[in-house]
Amino acid sequence: MNQPYSETIKRKTRRNRILLTLLWIWIVIPAGLSAQVDRTDNGINDGTIRTSVNSHYVLNIQKMKGTITLDGVIDEEDWLRADVAEDFFMVTPYDTSYSEAKSEIRMAYDDDAIYLALIFFDVIDAPRVVESLRRDFAFGTNDNFLLFLDPFNDLTTGYSFGVNAAGAMWDGTMSNGAAVDLSWDTKWEVVVKDYDDRWVAEMRIPFKSIRYRGGLDRWNINFSRLDLSINEKSSWAPVPRQFPTASLAFTGTLQWDQPPPDPGLQLSVIPYIFGGASRDFEFGDETSYRTDFGMDAKLALTSSLNLDLTYNPDFSQADVDQQIINLDRFELFFPEKRQFFLENSDLFANFGSNRVRPFFSRRIGLDAPVLAGARLSGNPGRNWRIGVMNMYTEESDFAPASNFFVATAQKQVFSRSNISAILVDRQNVDEVAFANIGSYNRTGGLQFNLATQDNRWSGRAFAFKSFTDGVDEGSDFAQGVNLAYSRQKIRIEILQQYVGDRYFAGAGYVPRTNFFQLEPTVTVRFYPNDSPIVFHGFQASVESFFTPDDFRMTERESSLGYFFSFHNLSQIDIVTSHNFVELQRDFDPTNSNIEFLERGTDYNWLNTFVRYRSDTRKLFRYSAAVGRGGFYNGNRTFLQADVNYRYQPYGSVSMVASYNYLELPQPWGNNSFWLIGPKVDITFTPTVFFTTFVQYNEQMDNLNINSRFQWRYSPVSDIFIVYTDNYFPETMDSRNRAVVFKMNYWFN
Repeated sequence: MNQPYSETIKRKTRRNRILLTLLWIWIVIPAGLSAQVDRTDNGINDGTIRTSVNSHYVLNIQKMKGTITLDGVIDEEDWLRADVAEDFFMVTPYDTSYSEAKSEIRMAYDDDAIYLALIFFDVIDAPRVVESLRRDFAFGTNDNFLLFLDPFNDLTTGYSFGVNAAGAMWDGTMSNGAAVDLSWDTKWEVVVKDYDDRWVAEMRIPFKSIRYRGGLDRWNINFSRLDLSINEKSSWAPVPRQFPTASLAFTGTLQWDQPPPDPGLQLSVIPYIFGGASRDFEFGDETSYRTDFGMDAKLALTSSLNLDLTYNPDFSQADVDQQIINLDRFELFFPEKRQFFLENSDLFANFGSNRVRPFFSRRIGLDAPVLAGARLSGNPGRNWRIGVMNMYTEESDFAPASNFFVATAQKQVFSRSNISAILVDRQNVDEVAFANIGSYNRTGGLQFNLATQDNRWSGRAFAFKSFTDGVDEGSDFAQGVNLAYSRQKIRIEILQQYVGDRYFAGAGYVPRTNFFQLEPTVTVRFYPNDSPIVFHGFQASVESFFTPDDFRMTERESSLGYFFSFHNLSQIDIVTSHNFVELQRDFDPTNSNIEFLERGTDYNWLNTFVRYRSDTRKLFRYSAAVGRGGFYNGNRTFLQADVNYRYQPYGSVSMVASYNYLELPQPWGNNSFWLIGPKVDITFTPTVFFTTFVQYNEQMDNLNINSRFQWRYSPVSDIFIVYTDNYFPETMDSRNRAVVFKMNYWFN
């Protein structure tokens, strides 16, 4: 029998009061913690320059009197009179002493660019570890240097530049205090020279290639070095080993002799031409040809505020997604890789959590081509960041023409925290319905991001509401809180989230609705002395989901894992878990549409798996995992291996393979799913790359080949040739085939 209407209203009112109370508690308490840290650390914070706990580590930078030639020879007069950042601190495997590896960093500048001179002395006579010459190399498999730069003095955003011992470049944008997005590229230069006992690099970063707050004569900065021959990571300003060296909370100070110059007009125009041919054999189509052109443009309105424009973009050169076997009940998430969306991407993408994202840029262009777009982002003034984006997609067979509008604003508070707001609007141009729910969908909300000055407390609290054409019943509200406390030996974290049954983010990523989630996690580490083990410890968590109306548990995963990390860089993980699921909708456990387990049925099972990763310094490295346990109404055996052989510095050959064997009752029976992905990655020079990626997916009954040739013939200017083919594995008959040519050039 249905409950009376008044009882329903009372129940919803109670629930909303509880959610609002939780949200208030999780904002006010962390805010108080952050404010308390501000009062006790590093004196007065005037809101103009935010200083880190390491602000007393100061490197002075002076304007050059002469010129510097990038040749790996540190003999210019400006280098001889420059301050030297040395006496690096060890971060791993220990953080209680100076680094064994001696490093020296010098900096200078002229009217156009920042210069760095880097000298890294060897400790032992051993080959330097270099995986390849590819840009944005893997951090853990290369001897390298990284620069972390915060030119806004907010201790949360900035840039990272780096180089490995063979001269491969690294660049990315920084957000959330430590995260580096390597998909971003910009114009800069580096030269590396080898010596018997050291390697030397010189870097030049144009002021036009970055954004920074005008008028500041102090930036936050840190330098990190990884020397794999002695398994040592070090930094100029000390960083506790439980945090990455990218943590802006622990930066030192770059003191300018005068504020950096205004870079003047920063206009970049990036035209491109592209063409291709494709044919769909599966549906008997003839070969179709396409030739077109497009353009990107970047205009710096100020030194820290940027306008991006795009017309008729083509994203064929973006890296192909690595497939996985999908045995989950919900949609998979794949990260954004398209260059247009990347600068200041955290302003748009950092809302919510991995299950509640009000905006997800990959929704734009997912089912229809993008015609044009504009994006304004950056720092308009002290303590503020803004982002405004408008994108127009054309009509396709799958979706009507649509307009996507996103606006965000962020205000920094306390030492490293901020309050953010977002509004997302997806509107169909012709007012026709999409997905059977109307012609528009809008989402708006607020978020508080917590980060204390010493990085011990971090978290977020958010609340969003959606507005959807044709939806006027149910709960269209989403809310979440997360709080973490980190020390060297212990980390405690708690997550709580709620999503209503009618909350819908048409331009976001919300794989499930109508749930209340609670997940506490505890991680404990032990650091033994005189042992081959660097650290070992355990992690315990309980993730539970409840129905919001009556708070009935529908899902729970309790897990306990133990881990070991060794001095030789190998690792072992052992995890066991117990699962309970009451299905909220029909589900095929094979995701093959064979048959469905009915909604309302419940299942319990246990799982255990072991994973091993070998020494990443070796030319041949591998990882392997094996698992066994229940799976809904049957059992599952899981195997996975990842092997890699590198021929340094010219590239590597690797293969990822996974095998899932499901033992289920009829009508499913026994099912095996192989996923095999060999990859050849060749870097002929630092500017010429070739990659071929083959993926056989038994679950999708598909064999995919993707080959990409890239020639960076001028800084950030490329020629791409991309070939892709899909086959039926049983007969090797082609399903579809395409080849694309693209050429762009960066004018600025």
